[in-house]
Amino acid sequence: MIMSHQEYRSCIEACLECMNACNYCYVSSLKEYDLAMLRDCIRLDRECADICMFAADALSRDTMFAAEICELCAKACEACAEECAKHEHDHCQQCAEACRRCAEMCRSMTAA
Repeated sequence: MIMSHQEYRSCIEACLECMNACNYCYVSSLKEYDLAMLRDCIRLDRECADICMFAADALSRDTMFAAEICELCAKACEACAEECAKHEHDHCQQCAEACRRCAEMCRSMTAA
């Protein structure tokens, strides 16, 4: 069942917030001293941001693949949150929280 843009609004907003948090964490991580320690965080930040942007864009067009896209987005967000949570930097902790919120919202879309 295809839902309307309005019905997806909360998920779209969560995806965009997560994308912004991931992009900020990505840029901030590149400025940290120990890049090797943050390698997986940096990689996942970029992947998660891209997937969140794709999800928000697709949902705003009332895609017929919403469940599949939301499932992928939730998986990416969960992986990014898990990695970012390992690091004490504020930007990593904020990113992990945004990723958890987005994953939860995307999971709720796959159950609908």
